[in-house]
Amino acid sequence: MRIDAHHHLWDLDRRPQPWMTGPELDPIARTFRFADLVPHLDAHGIDATVLVQSSSSLDETRELLDIAGKSGGRIAGVVGWADLTDPALPEVLASLDGPLAGIRHQVQDEADPRWLARPDVRAGLSAVAEAGLVYDLLVTPLHLPVAVETARALPGLRFVLDHGGKPPVAAGGWEPWAAHITELAALPHVSCKLSGLVTEADWQEWRPRDVLPYARHLLDAFGPDRLLFGSDWPVCTLAAQYTDVFALAEQAASGLGSEERDAVFGGNAAAVYGLG
Repeated sequence: MRIDAHHHLWDLDRRPQPWMTGPELDPIARTFRFADLVPHLDAHGIDATVLVQSSSSLDETRELLDIAGKSGGRIAGVVGWADLTDPALPEVLASLDGPLAGIRHQVQDEADPRWLARPDVRAGLSAVAEAGLVYDLLVTPLHLPVAVETARALPGLRFVLDHGGKPPVAAGGWEPWAAHITELAALPHVSCKLSGLVTEADWQEWRPRDVLPYARHLLDAFGPDRLLFGSDWPVCTLAAQYTDVFALAEQAASGLGSEERDAVFGGNAAAVYGLG
């Protein structure tokens, strides 16, 4: 089974996306439905997906779960949003009906770079673990040190790092991102998505040679048993088409054996998120 472990959907007529500001985002400032993604999945033999939240809205989470429920099982899991600081979070999580696989928060948008270390946030993360869900880490290199601290403090919670921790591809930077990735990957309950790298590069001028060193460091650090392919569609279309993102991931994994490639392109997502 091939799985795209990271994509988004939104209906701007129904719900705004507060992060979608500035003319550079105009190309994706429209509604994207699952039917728009299906031809790309079919073209690359992808059987199922993980649909990921894009706004801090519990209502959006419920909507995504409803979309997944109507997808005939093709959206196999949803990574939604819930308020980690809410004392009633266990009850909130229990009330969500559908293939909820994980929770995510836009940590990268928090003014406090140590937001993940707050006691109320840590309590929320513990509730996510108790619910048997995964926590997706959406962070930049600035937040990677506290992400390492948080993962060390919560060995019972499965973490998935989104977009490789957003390496400074466009600037050609390497450290301290690379060292922090190695630290995080040393924790066996942390996995990583091979996703979102093209939008960290120069959107107009990037070439595979610009991105592949970062992708290969992720593969070296996490290994083929903890790396998950994700397209980050439709955000990826700011810099590349779906087929380009898929081809880039295949190139990064070209040195792997067939079973290892199968793990990166589906098996790991199924295992980490508990997908049927």
